[in-house]
Amino acid sequence: MEHNAIQQYKEQSVNTMTPSELLLLLYDELVKHLVRCELALQKEDFALAEASADKSIAIVQYLDDTLDRQYPIAGDLHRLYDYFSYQLGRVKIGRNKEVLGEIKPMIMDLRDTFRAADKNCAEQAQATAGQQS
Repeated sequence: MEHNAIQQYKEQSVNTMTPSELLLLLYDELVKHLVRCELALQKEDFALAEASADKSIAIVQYLDDTLDRQYPIAGDLHRLYDYFSYQLGRVKIGRNKEVLGEIKPMIMDLRDTFRAADKNCAEQAQATAGQQS
């Protein structure tokens, strides 16, 4: 019963998030699974490494599927997500720590960029609202 209440709370939290909050949550989950994959590879827990790589690939594919193609940046992000998916497949199949070490900082930088952009947009919206008052 308690588990059901926790699950309902999580669903309600996700359903009330803004699109930018959801995007950042997805990137946080992606980074979490990349770290989990990295640790699993170090411990040679290949089942966990594969599962973490699979979840990472699923998140990247979801991010790609939800791109708004009317904006030019969507094409660039699509190519980047395609690259991440390919490299994560290499990590999974080859248990390749080096490839993971290359793409993890790139994904973290992209997450930080989206976080900074969200902060800038929020500050601009606040400033605009303050000017209109």
